[in-house]
Amino acid sequence: MSAKAEVGLAKEASRQILAGGSAGLVEICLMHPLDVVKTRFQIQRCATDPNSYKSLGDSFRIIFRTEGLLGFYKGILPPILAETPKRAVKFFTFEQYKKLLEYVSPSPALTFAIAGLGSGLTEAIVVNPFEVVKIGLQANRNTFAEQPSTMSYARHIIKKEGLGLQGLNKGFTATLGRHGVFNMVYFGFYYNVKNIIPVNKDPTLEFWRKFGIGLLSGTIASVINIPFDVAKSRIQGPQPVPGEIKYRTCFKTMATVYQEEGILALYKGLLPKVMRLGPGGAVMLLVYEYTYSWLQENW
Repeated sequence: MSAKAEVGLAKEASRQILAGGSAGLVEICLMHPLDVVKTRFQIQRCATDPNSYKSLGDSFRIIFRTEGLLGFYKGILPPILAETPKRAVKFFTFEQYKKLLEYVSPSPALTFAIAGLGSGLTEAIVVNPFEVVKIGLQANRNTFAEQPSTMSYARHIIKKEGLGLQGLNKGFTATLGRHGVFNMVYFGFYYNVKNIIPVNKDPTLEFWRKFGIGLLSGTIASVINIPFDVAKSRIQGPQPVPGEIKYRTCFKTMATVYQEEGILALYKGLLPKVMRLGPGGAVMLLVYEYTYSWLQENW
């Protein structure tokens, strides 16, 4: 490969990474409060729990009253630190897997879904330690000023539980399932539907065409992958009895939740999740596409 071609590939990869990182940063800053609410719903175990929220509105009122406005931004530093590289990995690896799949020549529809699955599994490897710290901080109901810092909480996990699958990387298989399934549906649906619906010459209508498809993509992917998300929150969050690990593995956790709380418990936090990743999914795709297009024209 010539030096010129190598420079071209490096520049293309840099554009994808910068555009993906920008997409993640914008999305997390806009949507994090809904992620906090989603996590709180997922770790509460039953209606008799004295700390349980009665509704989405009730959760917002209680968090604001007892923890203040900053309570909605608990655990935001881990995703900010992770979102830029995480989304950069998400979009960059999606593009690379697409190129690799050209040699296998599956149908275009299947290519987007398989590349999405690959990007999700890769993304999960990068993000899981950050997720463990984030979930622990979000589960803390003290005021923002009283909760431990991100670094001190991470050090606490490492000192107490280590770096392995019972420590900073616990819930790894659930994270693989969550991200793999989400990205498979998210990218597969978005690019296949976008290729079917004609491009609109009006820039405003074209923006809303993409936004609408992105909104549907994020919503459908959220509905399909949420059982993995609930399992991940249960494994990574506080256990029902301190010092006793009840939730260990992904599918066993799903089975336990189903047996003890019913099928709907596997969909806890669905509303705030959809409210976040529906529009959030659209925002990510649009920021990525427009940033990438701008970088192509100006760099």
